Amino acid sequence: MSRPAKRVAVMISGRGSNMGALVEAAKAPGFPGTIALVLSNKPDAGGLEAAREEGIEAVAIDQKAYASRAEHEEAVAEAIEAAGCEIVCLAGYMRLLTPAFVQRFKGRMINIHPSLLPLFPGLDTHQRALDAGMRVHGCTVHFVTEEMDEGPIIAQAVIPVRPGDNAQNLATRLLGAEHHLYPHALRLVLDGRARMEGERAVIDMEEADGAAMLVSPQAS
Repeated sequence: MSRPAKRVAVMISGRGSNMGALVEAAKAPGFPGTIALVLSNKPDAGGLEAAREEGIEAVAIDQKAYASRAEHEEAVAEAIEAAGCEIVCLAGYMRLLTPAFVQRFKGRMINIHPSLLPLFPGLDTHQRALDAGMRVHGCTVHFVTEEMDEGPIIAQAVIPVRPGDNAQNLATRLLGAEHHLYPHALRLVLDGRARMEGERAVIDMEEADGAAMLVSPQAS
């Protein structure tokens, strides 16, 4: 007997490219989750309308309408919980979260970052990888903890850095890898095959098809 799909909230601030990849993945038969809510801190985020076109509840909770970050985050958390969501995915959510919010969803909130963490946390990752002379670049899905981009790693994908690459085309190629990696990592979390124990990520390697790292099909 199959288990009921877990409800997932996706938090965005812009067009929601990775959100779209998660929505498409969740349509597959047997996927262990359903995207039940898309939430943005910016009312003009393009991903909100894209979610509505898929029949997904999409809510803007404008950070400017709240007197404090804590009040805004309380409204966000209440919306997630009211939608019955067990897992939260950050997909281009461009606002730092407070320790209180992170603790509320500890072990149940994941993020995708466009570098091979712990290398290049923060912004401008593609140019920083080029400036460092990297021969490979990649993306990381990790559990969210109180320190930005330092949470336990669930999965990573790698692409080569090619001669003549610039930040823009490297970002474009990496986005394809992100769209493969994020659904893979979310499935692991939903199935309980990737989980936080203390401050570490535990991956059931055999059940996870032998690899927490994916080498991107973009690598050729």
